[in-house]
Amino acid sequence: MSAPTHTIAIASDHAGFKYKEAIKAMLLAEGHTVKDFGTYSDASCDYPDWIRPAAEAVARGEFQYGIVLGGSGNGEAIVANKVKGVRCGLCWNEQLAIWTRSHNDGNVLSLGERTVSLEDAFKIVRTWLATPFEGGRHLPRVQKIEKA
Repeated sequence: MSAPTHTIAIASDHAGFKYKEAIKAMLLAEGHTVKDFGTYSDASCDYPDWIRPAAEAVARGEFQYGIVLGGSGNGEAIVANKVKGVRCGLCWNEQLAIWTRSHNDGNVLSLGERTVSLEDAFKIVRTWLATPFEGGRHLPRVQKIEKA
């Protein structure tokens, strides 16, 4: 039985461009549907211009998940989390990816190209996508996030 596939919005700034391209190729090869919201080169740019449209598309329900990338991933997570309905977690290892999905029902993942190896980034993405939300005691907390 093959793993489930997802619809994914992806975006980066110039500092996350290389990983965005590699992760996009990996996701497509694994059968996911991916829309690239940019940037489309490693030329210097302002990350909110690319991250916000991807996060908004996830919030509107056009995509199940989003992945945003930058140098550290911090600014990208901040921008994504400004969008109502987005729960973006910055992850630099697989355990954080598990908790972001299982405890927070994270729907956007933020990664920093300068903080993890590409091999680890692939592992984080795969783990994040494969981890279900646990619900239970976590559900009321997620509901409070949505009301905030």
